[in-house]
Amino acid sequence: MRERLRLDHPIVQAPMAGGGSTPALAAAVAEAGGLGFLAAGYKPAAAVREEIAATRALTARSFGVNLFMPSADAVDDAAVAAYRERLAPEAARLGAEPGAVPPGGRTDSWDDKIADLLGDPPAVVSFTFGCPDAETVKAFQDRGAYAIVTVTTPREAVTAASAGADALCVQGAEAGGHQGAFTNAFDDPIPLRTLLAAVRSVTTLPLIAAGGLGSAGHIAEVLGLGAAAAQLGTVFLRSPESGASAVHKAALADPGFTRTALTRAFSGRPARGLVNRFMTEYGEHAPAAYPDVHYLTAPLRKAAAARGDAEAVNLWAGTSFKEAAVAPARDIVAALTAG
Repeated sequence: MRERLRLDHPIVQAPMAGGGSTPALAAAVAEAGGLGFLAAGYKPAAAVREEIAATRALTARSFGVNLFMPSADAVDDAAVAAYRERLAPEAARLGAEPGAVPPGGRTDSWDDKIADLLGDPPAVVSFTFGCPDAETVKAFQDRGAYAIVTVTTPREAVTAASAGADALCVQGAEAGGHQGAFTNAFDDPIPLRTLLAAVRSVTTLPLIAAGGLGSAGHIAEVLGLGAAAAQLGTVFLRSPESGASAVHKAALADPGFTRTALTRAFSGRPARGLVNRFMTEYGEHAPAAYPDVHYLTAPLRKAAAARGDAEAVNLWAGTSFKEAAVAPARDIVAALTAG
């Protein structure tokens, strides 16, 4: 994998939808010898194309674009309505109105993005929340793109391998942000080290280890367990190239935030973040309805971030969030590869 993509280091910058990933961050990681990633989630095809162009203007090295598979959730409209009602006082406090799924939101503009990316793909295309069919995977490969599928179980790994994926991103329970599972279940996710061994037992594809990695020691450990590369996201969030909000960056270093947990409170899908008031108060009431809950809470989260209210916004973070430091992305890559 490293030879094919001409990577100097086995470092992959995780695609972080919602603002964390930017052309500046992807390009900086690429220029430092790793694989940078743009996040296409929640964006129209035209916006993704603009980010690809901006990244290409900053680097001639390989980088990737991550796509969300269309949601397959059978949504209980009554449950979503009840959650909207429960959030009404929170919305009023923030001066915001709960949102709704926009046109194309349920599929995340999948067809438009696929058509545009196939016209001029980046070096790497990855998929989260499921696996595309073999025809789609082959179409990208025929255009010269390297196809990666995110998996969270051995069964998902077998499915992705059967579809012809070039490599698998093996995402353990410790990962920040959304669990990339094929289904919206809240089963006990598998810790990364255990998952790596389980996936390696069912496929010979290159594996990219993801989940709670934040240091050179962590990377050395997963490489020793058979991973071809390590994917890290949270450790880059406080870099100047990151698009994370000021309140998110500050929270990662705030001693008042001491742990992470998985929650459906913000999006309707299990995602790991710093435990705050919103997560604690609303997590048990959020329905398994993605992306409905995501769009419902989006205006509230935006208002909370504008106010600097860290207790009412999603603070996605992996279990090694304390490793995140204020430093340029190139210096973070250098520290991660030291030794």
